[in-house]
Amino acid sequence: MTTQGPSLMEIKARPRKNKYKTLAGGLMIVIALTYLIFTATANNAQYYMTVDELLAQADTLEGRNVRVSGAVVGETVQYNLETLELTFEIAQMPGSPSDIDKAGGLAEALRAAVNNPDAQRITVHYVGPKSDLLRNEAAAITTGTLQDDGVFHANEVLFKCPTRYEDAPPAPAA
Repeated sequence: MTTQGPSLMEIKARPRKNKYKTLAGGLMIVIALTYLIFTATANNAQYYMTVDELLAQADTLEGRNVRVSGAVVGETVQYNLETLELTFEIAQMPGSPSDIDKAGGLAEALRAAVNNPDAQRITVHYVGPKSDLLRNEAAAITTGTLQDDGVFHANEVLFKCPTRYEDAPPAPAA
């Protein structure tokens, strides 16, 4: 008794079916990975802007994650040690390096921004420990959302005090 196996046509057709299945599976994997990368990037995207830019686009950016930089107005700093609530204002400062150079450096640009009564300002609210670098005329970079009450609710704050990093005057010659 001989059993008849698959015909030559059936044997040739099998690799094609497997080839199409492999291509379809690979295409589905590529589409899924592309979708995951796109959605992860879109959800974590942050706009980096100045105080003026944030206020100009407040309606469109309300509730979106944004990173804003400005100069700390020292007289507005309030910190509650019990609740760890920190509130302060940041003022618009020069945006380009050439503007900072024209002002005489970062320290002078920050000083001019804080002392400019016409500079736009926003109130920042943050809950967390108070940084030692938080002082008048420090550069602040805050990450968070602008709420409908006009207050920027930060979930991260970074401060840079330019006077702390300036060169010390040379020691007198002995």
